[in-house]
Amino acid sequence: MSKKTVLAAAFVAAAALTLSACGSSEDSTKKPIADVSVQPKTKAATALDQPFTKPNLVLTDTHGKKYDLRERTKGKPTLIYFGYTNCPDVCPLIMSNIAIAKKSLPKADQEKLQVIFVTTDPERDTPSSLGSWLKQQDPAFTGLTGDFPTIQAGARQIGIGIDAPKKEKDGTVVSMHGSQVIAFSPKTDKGYLVYSEDTSPDDYTKDLPKIIKGETP
Repeated sequence: MSKKTVLAAAFVAAAALTLSACGSSEDSTKKPIADVSVQPKTKAATALDQPFTKPNLVLTDTHGKKYDLRERTKGKPTLIYFGYTNCPDVCPLIMSNIAIAKKSLPKADQEKLQVIFVTTDPERDTPSSLGSWLKQQDPAFTGLTGDFPTIQAGARQIGIGIDAPKKEKDGTVVSMHGSQVIAFSPKTDKGYLVYSEDTSPDDYTKDLPKIIKGETP
């Protein structure tokens, strides 16, 4: 069967349909971003025919220090996810799944892998609170916060749509955002794989060794 090519924006929109508290902003689907090759169902990741360029983001880490995403992760296998610590389900599940899979790697590979969590709710996710939350997942994960417009623009660079947090009728503050994890190659620094919220710990366990080498699972 020949591979079908679709737009990354359409892929993001389709993935967002499975979300509740976490979803994509509709305006992220208005402009084509990149081509995606749809992999067979046996593949956890969707491989991009035209990989994303790593977001040009300079934010604040959990220690209150400036963090240049491109500079600090250059030449390193990197997973990037946009979410928020008050998320009731999707965000903690995704980070937990990655943390579980990471533990299966040899120590040297664990040290190479960069896992970046960029908050979509910077008003509540201060460096301190973000750091405390991530320590429960994996102390080595990097948490980043900053002003919302900068974060939103960075997310759009890799096809992730996010909305400013808003208060629901019941008083709950919800941050709507795409739930995709983008994997960046240490060889090219390009984002060449997309994982959905349905990716299991076993899926990541299988794929991470290849991602660390810059290979396609």
